[in-house]
Parts: sequence; C-alpha cells; structure tokens
Amino acid sequence: MSLRELVVLGTSSAVPTRNRNHNGYLLLWDGQGFLFDPGEGTQRQMVHAGVGSHDVTWICVTHFHGDHCLGVPGIVQRIARDGVTHTVQAAYPASGETYWRRLRHATVFADTSVIVERPVSGELTRLDAGPVTLTARPLSHPVESYGYRLDEPDGRRMVPERLRERGVHGPRVGELQRAGAVTGPDGTVVRLEEVSEPRPGQSAAFIMDTRLCDGVFALAEGVDLLVIESTFLSGESTLASRYGHLTAAQAGRVAAESGARRLVLTHISERYDARDEPRFLAEAGEAFGGDDGDIVLARDLLRVPVPRRNGHLQRATT
Repeated sequence: MSLRELVVLGTSSAVPTRNRNHNGYLLLWDGQGFLFDPGEGTQRQMVHAGVGSHDVTWICVTHFHGDHCLGVPGIVQRIARDGVTHTVQAAYPASGETYWRRLRHATVFADTSVIVERPVSGELTRLDAGPVTLTARPLSHPVESYGYRLDEPDGRRMVPERLRERGVHGPRVGELQRAGAVTGPDGTVVRLEEVSEPRPGQSAAFIMDTRLCDGVFALAEGVDLLVIESTFLSGESTLASRYGHLTAAQAGRVAAESGARRLVLTHISERYDARDEPRFLAEAGEAFGGDDGDIVLARDLLRVPVPRRNGHLQRATT
C-alpha cells in the first residue's frame, strides 16, 4: 500500500520556541520524499520523527530567509555521510544561487555527487518528479519566494461490477489496464473505459512566506493537502502584509476559495503560545468550515495523511 503523508519537522517562523523548531516538512509520496524548507535543527528533528536521509529524494527551498534554509548544510552532509546513492534533486529560486552555493558548501566535509540542482525562475516552472509533476510559482514576499505543488496524473478506477458483467478477472484485469482492451470470454472486445471510471490524481501544495497573490490561489486550486503559512492572527493583519505573510483567516480563505480538502496551518510567529492555538483554528475555520478534521494546526513531529480520493479521512497522528 502506498504511503502519502506529511511528516512535520518544524513549525515556527523566524525564531524557534521551546515547542516549535524552525521550519521543516517531509512529504512522503509513494517512495519519494520531498523535503521542504529545512531550517535549523531539521537533521535532529528527522531523527525524532523516525525518518532519515535515505527518505529524501527532493530538497525544495521556497526562499533564502534563514528559517527556511539554514538546515540545508546539515542535510547535505548527512546525505554524504550516510552514503545515499540515489539522486537527490534540489529546487530553489535561481536568483538565490549565491546563497544556495554557500549553504551547499558551508563547511569542510566529504562531499557527495548525488545532489542535482534544479533552480526555478519565471512565472511557472514544471519539473518531472517521477510519479508526480512538481510545479513552482512565484509568491509575494520581500525577497523572491516560490511555492510548490505536486500533481499525480489522472487515472482510472476499475469498477468490479462491470468487470464481472464482461467476464474479466484475474491477470486479464492487469492486461486490460496495460493494453487498454482485451478480448472477453464471449469473444467481444472489452475496452478499459467500459469497465472503469475516471480517477482524479491526488495533489498537494506547499505555500510559505507570502501575501495573498495570484500564485497562492493557483498553487492551492483543488489540492487534497494544502500546507500553508499562517504566521499571524487577524489582529496583526497590517503587520502580516508589511512583512509579506498571511493570517490564519487568510489561509482559511485560500483553502475555501480554492476547494482544498485538508488545510494544514503552520509557520506560527513566536509571539503566540499554546493558549493562542485555538484562535488559529477558529479564524481559519470561519472561512473553511469543512468537516471536523479538515483543518490541522501543525505541531512538530505530527504526521498528516494526504486525504484519499475515495474513503474516509485519516486523522493526523504523532
């Protein structure tokens, strides 16, 4: 059975707190691991979460503010130390190439050749990421910043009743899926579209430091899992706009207007403590009501499943 879940490694914003590490998010997706914005301490948080360097196949940096990238040197050196042999692709804003080089070669260590740079630029960058397409779009922040989106191709779901009616079973089902048609027991041709129905591919979006802008809504459109910053509560909306951030209420609005299925709030300012957490959920929930469980306030080491297209919603777990 495929595993598709978000492993939350850190959830603070510019300053870590006693309960929230700097940013870090590992999205596990069918054997691939997309590590978004590794901030300070990410390597140790991965140990606590029970994931390792061999789980990482992509490193995706939204921008080069320290809380989103100062963990890169440790991750790179851990990949080298652990002898990771598979390719690890690294996406980051092309305009920050100088900062990437400084992070990539920050100290003296036995280097690795498995990391392949994939800088992103312009209004839209699409990257082939194996079973999914990785898309990057610019956001609105004081420094150039990009959000990312993963999309699985659409497929088809076999309908057992239709297969039985046409007498197709066992290995013939797999042959039908591969070839698109098989000959049934009665000699007639059974076509794939006759015994199946469309199955939309799953998707996820990762949106960090930004004001509301077109890129935010384009990235979030119809996603199953929306991981989005909610640095401030509404009382600080002026401050949020000034520094290029979202409030919890704005994050809820994005999820509602974009038709996201599960909303994960993160990147919480250090000015808030545990007593304020219900307010983040309440403000986001005013716009994005959904069923209970559709909104998750991220905590360090939380695991958040990608909602299935068909079936019950799995809850987030520690």
